[in-house]
Amino acid sequence: MRELVYYVAVSLDGFIADPDGGFDAFPIEGDHAAVVFDEYADALPVHALTALGIEPSRTRFDTVIMGSNTMAPALAIGITSPYPHLRQFVASRRPPDHDPAITVTDDPLSTVRDLKTHDGLDIWLCGGGELAGALLPEVDRLVLKRQPLVFGSGVPLFGRAPYKPRAFTRIRTRPFESGVVVEEYAASGPRHT
Repeated sequence: MRELVYYVAVSLDGFIADPDGGFDAFPIEGDHAAVVFDEYADALPVHALTALGIEPSRTRFDTVIMGSNTMAPALAIGITSPYPHLRQFVASRRPPDHDPAITVTDDPLSTVRDLKTHDGLDIWLCGGGELAGALLPEVDRLVLKRQPLVFGSGVPLFGRAPYKPRAFTRIRTRPFESGVVVEEYAASGPRHT
């Protein structure tokens, strides 16, 4: 069965973006980049793939779901389809100005549950925090690129999700000289619906 994988950069204090939704503070360069470019090339947007001369492997993800705020930076620079190599879903109550190949959903939980019933590669939960909080009952795996930064405030990893403890088991931890630690966790506790 396909999994919903929340693969995201996060600060030491649990933020995935600054208070305005920006993520420029996260280091791109460093020895951790090999993981991003080799193992997770499917999760790179088209303009980054083009600039780096990288082809997505198409072996990890075939679908992405993101919130409208996560899509906004791409739209701001004229990119209406940031992940054309993936099947794209945007969770939004009002349709953003996007490529017609992107599916807009106002019920992301039902959408993910339906996607999991179909054959395919894993589904990448791209962000943001509010969407991750809404989809927490369906998150099967966390892959956190923990950055050596403290933000103090910003967009929390799971937004304002209600208090409902859920256990995850650490599968793998990889520290890098850059200070980044890639942590992988699998859901191990009961799901809260």
